[in-house]
Amino acid sequence: LQYMSGFGNEHASEDPRCPGALPEGQNNPQVCPYGLYAEQLSGSAFTCPRATNRRSWLYRILPSVCHKPFKPLEEGHLTHDWDEIEPDPNQLRWKPFEIPKAPQNKMDFVSGLHTLCGAGEPRGRNGIAIHIFVCNTSMTDRCLYNSDGDFLIVPQQGKLLITTEFGKMLVEPNEICVIQQGMRFSVEVFGETRGYVLEVYGAHFELPDLGPIGANGLANPRDFLVPVACYEDRQVPGGYTVISKYQGKLFAAQQDYSPYNVVAWHGNYTPYKYHLEKFMVINAVAFDHADPSIFTVLTAKTTRAGVALADFVIFPPRWGVANNTFRPPYYHRNCMSEFMGLIKGHYEAKEEGFQPGGGSLHSMMTPHGPDADCFEKASKAKLEPERVADGTMAFMFESSLSLAVTKWGLQTSNRLDKNYYKCWEPLKSHFNPKCK
Repeated sequence: LQYMSGFGNEHASEDPRCPGALPEGQNNPQVCPYGLYAEQLSGSAFTCPRATNRRSWLYRILPSVCHKPFKPLEEGHLTHDWDEIEPDPNQLRWKPFEIPKAPQNKMDFVSGLHTLCGAGEPRGRNGIAIHIFVCNTSMTDRCLYNSDGDFLIVPQQGKLLITTEFGKMLVEPNEICVIQQGMRFSVEVFGETRGYVLEVYGAHFELPDLGPIGANGLANPRDFLVPVACYEDRQVPGGYTVISKYQGKLFAAQQDYSPYNVVAWHGNYTPYKYHLEKFMVINAVAFDHADPSIFTVLTAKTTRAGVALADFVIFPPRWGVANNTFRPPYYHRNCMSEFMGLIKGHYEAKEEGFQPGGGSLHSMMTPHGPDADCFEKASKAKLEPERVADGTMAFMFESSLSLAVTKWGLQTSNRLDKNYYKCWEPLKSHFNPKCK
């Protein structure tokens, strides 16, 4: 597979089987090369400022309007009904989510999507949802597009071969990809597969501002990869299913051709992927902690400066060198909501219980922090330069919204760890008024 590099760039790509497929000097000629149709995919309002305007032009064998009417599709476990169960302010942790066994229970990416928690409303274009996907079979002659928002996909087990209208991407654990609003895609898997999805309504992901960090650091724009054009001219007499996620529900329409019939495209509104090992870590080198915002890979902003609808944050391998400092994450109460997942390894603040393929949610102002064992070890450790999180990759979806957990998350999944709170019970008082 080939890619072009750069975040938010103006890219142009032609399938090499049809050189010159991109029109010269204009977007919408009277007759396109090779008899193609011109179709614009808009990711922003036409009148957005140039810096935030997102659109791409696709040159395809048939326009995407050629399909039968959409009908409701009763499949999957998606919801944005945040009132289906009473709120729960407790610290929540989930054991690894179970992957169904094939062939007894075949499940692809769409049927394996389960909404865990979220807030907001897609019709109002403001909110987020966090989903878990578990699947064991590939999407065959069907694709999905999300009318509600963007998908940030984090595979944890098994690689994903993702076909899009713009080309193909191979996304493996320790990589992420973003499929932006309206882009059609299919997921091919190679066995039991699991991961996480952060969905945002009403904003697109962008690189965080660096401020006094300067011009370089964190996720560098050059390391984001965009697929190249690769068309399918394939008829599907038995019917190809196009699935739309619209206002939180799924709908399906039939057509008799592959939607991946884009011969060439250009623009700045594309799917993309990123390898988490490319992240340039910034850290404290004297004492105390820098805030975990220094680990932000991507952010979806709100209209309030510095307040995110959602941040995607990682905790990669790095050096810990701070003097006279309790080095693991400190005890904390936050005005934001924090969902954490683990791709591989052991998270430093909770080496037991928090497992790859599981997750945790610490809601607004719910206290959290290292377990008792971690606190005792870190309080007595000899402070030398040490490697932190080698062989590990934990991440966080952080949001300014107060997240509600679904019935599937609290009950149906049967993966909630009801003993999570016990990891803090052994904490004891060390207070001695006679010892400063």
